Formats: sequence, C-alpha cells, structure tokens
Amino acid sequence: MSIEFLLTSLVIVVTPGTGALYTVSAGLARGARASTVAAFGCTLGIVPHLVAAVTGLAALLNASAVAFQTLKYAGVGYLLYLAWATLRDRSALTVAEQDSAPRPALKVITTGVLINILNPKLTIFFFAFLPQFVPAGTPGAWLRMTELSGVFMLLTFVVFAAYGRFAAAFRDRVAARPAVTTGLRRIFGAAYAVLAGVLALEA
Repeated sequence: MSIEFLLTSLVIVVTPGTGALYTVSAGLARGARASTVAAFGCTLGIVPHLVAAVTGLAALLNASAVAFQTLKYAGVGYLLYLAWATLRDRSALTVAEQDSAPRPALKVITTGVLINILNPKLTIFFFAFLPQFVPAGTPGAWLRMTELSGVFMLLTFVVFAAYGRFAAAFRDRVAARPAVTTGLRRIFGAAYAVLAGVLALEA
C-alpha cells in the first residue's frame, strides 16, 4: 500500500463534509458514545459505494445522467430534511437526557448510513480514485480494490470518531448555555442547507 494512497485518503476524510458534521452534532447533543455510533453509521454508508465501484456499477451510474441526477437530488432532499429537523429541535441539551432517554443506536446508525448512501460524490470518488492505485491487469484487482476501500473506511471511522469525541468534550459547557445550544443548532441546520445547495448546483 502506497504512502500516496494513505495521504490522499486522509486529506479527503479529514476535510469536513456531511458525515463529519453529523458526527460532531451527535457528539455535542448526546455525548461521546453517540458520536462513535454516528461515525460507525457513516462508515457503513460507504459500503454501497465500495460495492458499486468494485462490481462496475459505478461506471453505469457515471454513464447514466438520469441515475446520477436521481441519486444527487435524493441526497439534496435528505440534507434539507436534516436541516429542517435540526432547526425545529427544541429539546434541552443536558447530561440527564443522555442517561435517561438516549436516542436508539439503530436510529443514529441509520441516519449516518443514509447520509453517505445519498452522497453521489462518494461513488464518483471510488470510481475515479481507486483505479489509480490498482494497475491494469493486476491479478485479483477486485480484491486489491476491496482492501484499499477497507483502509479508507477505517480512516473514515477513526477521523469521524475523533471529531465527535472532541465535540463531546465540550458538551457540558455547551449544555450550560441555552443560547449557545440554540446558536449551534442554527449553525448545523444552516450548514446542512448550504451543503444541499452546493450538491444541487454541482454538475
């Protein structure tokens, strides 16, 4: 495995996107455990893109404008839903809330999975990025692509979990200031909406 692959993957993963934003939001709202679960969900959401790239479905998606646009606008719609849900949330942000009525892990994971499944940029990334590190004619190329994808997923989980736990470390300070909590929700809601707009305007 080349150092170029590791460095490029790390740069891509560290660059904040919807998955990182969701993990940070989970860390601030529900603590370190929830942020780790959210990071796991976002990582699972990469699997369909991995499978598409390895099996060649990414080529079909890339060639079909209708398929790509459908996936893109589904992602836009989901990001707008997240923006709306975040802005309308009026629940208190307290440690007691985390202990007595935590959000079901399955729901946190499902949201994380959907965020990355509905991200067409991931499919394009795998289709355009992985082949550069698997020379044509390589025996067992699909196995090599799967191995590299696994490394990318591991980096994603570690970086996202670190983002979430860093956010969770400031949770108590945020919870003690209702105005800060409201401001953060507005920031996250606006960020989801902006990301939706950027995705919608991309060719």
